[in-house]
Amino acid sequence: MSSSVFAMRLGVLDIGSNTGHLLVVDAHDGAAPIPAYSHKEALHLAEHIDKQGAVSSRGVDALVRFVKEALEAAQDKGCEEILGFATSAVRDAVNTDQVLRHVHDETGVDITVLPGDDEARLTFLAVRRWFGWSSGRLAVFDVGGGSLEIAAGADEAPDAVRSLPLGAGRLTRDWLREERPSPVAVRELQRKVRADIARDAGPLLHAGQPDHAVATSKTLRSLARICGAAPSAEGARVRRILAADVLAEMIPRLTQMTTAETAELPGVSARRAHQLLAGALVADAVMDLFELDELEVCPWALREGVILERLDQISILGNTLKL
Repeated sequence: MSSSVFAMRLGVLDIGSNTGHLLVVDAHDGAAPIPAYSHKEALHLAEHIDKQGAVSSRGVDALVRFVKEALEAAQDKGCEEILGFATSAVRDAVNTDQVLRHVHDETGVDITVLPGDDEARLTFLAVRRWFGWSSGRLAVFDVGGGSLEIAAGADEAPDAVRSLPLGAGRLTRDWLREERPSPVAVRELQRKVRADIARDAGPLLHAGQPDHAVATSKTLRSLARICGAAPSAEGARVRRILAADVLAEMIPRLTQMTTAETAELPGVSARRAHQLLAGALVADAVMDLFELDELEVCPWALREGVILERLDQISILGNTLKL
């Protein structure tokens, strides 16, 4: 029996609820994927959902434009394969099929809709590969634009996953429309978030304390940064922590800040500043309900999970053909 060795340049097209992101990586058999190129654009699809629950024409136009740009960039960078996937905003829309068909007709690109459980599972895979087996039982939390993903387990695949409609963009759109939301509005959202997590994540809450609790997503990285974590310039391997007590002290400040003031905080992008308070309320609820003092930020998340699973598939196929 001989093993297959491969190397390829792979493009991953992530249509998130906040951002469209093309990540080009150089993939090598048995090695971590190496980022080669990145292109992002703020789409805010979670906020382009109309009263009927459909992605609006404005949102669809922005999506098509981004996919065209990303496809051209991926081809220019020499990608042999492009993996396109969409998450919560497109997944939950009432016109999902029409949106994806229109994107294909305009660009030729097929976008796969990831179910929420798969989103949580693939994020968990990326975190497990980053931290390794020494982390023991992992609990992984990802606050996206449209949903909150939770996954837990002691193996490479989680034994429990949940995807809840508690993304920072969705909650901001539905609950925090004012520049400075009232204390009543903030308190109502806090109650809703905590009730939803307690109800829908019960099996995970009662599974016991994890050995390692991990945060992924831009929202949680930004929250860690404003709570004192090291800036991105110090590198991906610096340990970064989101501490529950520091975040709890920060939330009252965030409720009093305008979007422009929030955008001036370290590590906060202008295009996501208006969502940070909602994300903070979700993170605060997660750590309180799961009795966690802190979350460690992982630089790998869903995109890397998609890449790693595809590389595993290629490796298995190559080895099978060699038998």
